[in-house]
Amino acid sequence: MVNGALEEEEQGLGEDLGGGEYAADCQARVAFEVLSNRWDSVIVYILGESGPMRPRALITRIGGISPKVLNEALRRLEYNGLVVRQAYAEAPPRVDYSLTEAGIALLGPIRAMGAWAGRYAEAVLAAQSRLEPDRT
Repeated sequence: MVNGALEEEEQGLGEDLGGGEYAADCQARVAFEVLSNRWDSVIVYILGESGPMRPRALITRIGGISPKVLNEALRRLEYNGLVVRQAYAEAPPRVDYSLTEAGIALLGPIRAMGAWAGRYAEAVLAAQSRLEPDRT
């Protein structure tokens, strides 16, 4: 067995996730779908670093996200079981969002993706710019 495959097996990374490799019912697709949205992983990361936050504080911290898009992302994350919405019976109404156990567990892969981006983003952008004129 190759060293990389051996290390993956020891860490449980090489386990069968169901449905076979690349199959439509492969459980790994759930993770890729969760991470595929532009804002979802950013929101999970911010909540993981800062703890429970109100929507307005998330907008300020993230920057570049509209209230509508934030609301859609928070609903999607809640639907996926990654965040929990806590509403308080106060005037004015107050709502906080925090990570669930599954959301906290997603911080490791998000940090790994950030490390990958830090290392390879320039190469990816350079490749895109080299091929960009061919797209027109």
